[in-house]
Amino acid sequence: MLLDGEEWRRRFTEIKREAWRLETLPQYLVPQEAEAFAAFREGKMLDTYTASSYTERVSRQRAEGKHNGRVHIVTRPLSDYLQFEFARYYQAHSQAGDDIRILDVTDRPNPLEGVQDFWMFDHTEVVFMNYAEDGRQINREVFEGDVSPFIEYQRIAMAEAVPFEEYVNGGHRA
Repeated sequence: MLLDGEEWRRRFTEIKREAWRLETLPQYLVPQEAEAFAAFREGKMLDTYTASSYTERVSRQRAEGKHNGRVHIVTRPLSDYLQFEFARYYQAHSQAGDDIRILDVTDRPNPLEGVQDFWMFDHTEVVFMNYAEDGRQINREVFEGDVSPFIEYQRIAMAEAVPFEEYVNGGHRA
């Protein structure tokens, strides 16, 4: 089943315990970010990004004892997009309570090689994030099967990654 619109948004608003994501790409081409990303690449100063519906939801859910998190697998040098994402979004998302971690595989084997981007909700549902090679999203697809391997992928990612703040302050784990 493909997800879009309200069905997709409901996955986040109705979590009981956790929404968690594995990000594997060096670039995501998001139409809403195109202008800001172009300005960033031109070296222009970006407006400070602070609050959004995403950060407000994450903050509210954190206060309710729910968890939002992600691990992004990266290699150095970071792509222009990753530098933009780190500067524009990750800082604000992290401050709102999003547990963002970085798994740098520059100088070591990727323990999750071949695992595609996905969101997992409450350890009961997995949604594949399907992208074209250039990072444009194709669709979101509910995985129909045993989620146990994805729980293990999450465990590995969390064990191997470092918190975002630690990573950007020089705490690369190689």
